Amino acid sequence: MDGVLLESEKYINRAGVEMFLEKGYKVIPEDFLEFTGMGENRYLGGVAEKYNIPFDLEIDKARTYEIYAELVHGRITSLPGTLDFISKCKQRGLKIAVATSADCIKMEINLKEIGIPLSTFDASVNGLEIENKKPSPDIFLLAAERLQIPAEYCLVVEDAISGVKAGKAAGSRVLALTTTFSETELSNADWICKNLASAPSEVLEW
Repeated sequence: MDGVLLESEKYINRAGVEMFLEKGYKVIPEDFLEFTGMGENRYLGGVAEKYNIPFDLEIDKARTYEIYAELVHGRITSLPGTLDFISKCKQRGLKIAVATSADCIKMEINLKEIGIPLSTFDASVNGLEIENKKPSPDIFLLAAERLQIPAEYCLVVEDAISGVKAGKAAGSRVLALTTTFSETELSNADWICKNLASAPSEVLEW
C-alpha cells in the first residue's frame, strides 16, 4: 500500500516524530528508515528500542494514528498509474489484493483518502493479522491464500527492501517501485520501475 498505491511515508514519519516529542524524546525522521515496511509495531517500537524510550505499544501507536489522520486529511492522493494499473488488472480478469504491514485503521484511512474503496480488492491483509512481519513471506502467503491462488502465480508490488525479500521468499515474482529505496537497493526484484505508470507490460503478461 504505502509507496505503491500512495505515498504516506513522510506523514507516518512525522506522526512518529511528534508522538515521541509529546513523550519528551526528540528523534529524527531518519531513525525510522530501517524499519520501513515492517508495520507500525516495529516502525515505532524499533526507534523506541534504539534510544531506550519507554514505549506503550497500544497507547503510543493509537496516539500516532490520531496525529497521522490529522496530517493526511486532504493531503494524499494515489501515486501515478495506480488507478490505471488496477483497471488493467480488472480488465484482464486478474484477482488483486492489498497486503499491508500497516494496521487496519491506517489501511482504511489511506484508502479512503485516495478514493479507492476496500471493496475494489478481492482480498486484503493488514499487519494485525500477521505475526511474522516482512521480510518474512507470511503476509503475501496469506494474501495468496485468500485470493485462492498459489503464491508462485502472484505478482507482488513493493517499494521496500524488506517487502522485496518477503515477496521473493513467498515464491512470487516482484515488481519493485523506487518510491522509497534506490534501484540498487531493490535489485533482487524481477522488475524495477519508478511507479505503476511506468510498469512494463510484461509484469502482467507472464
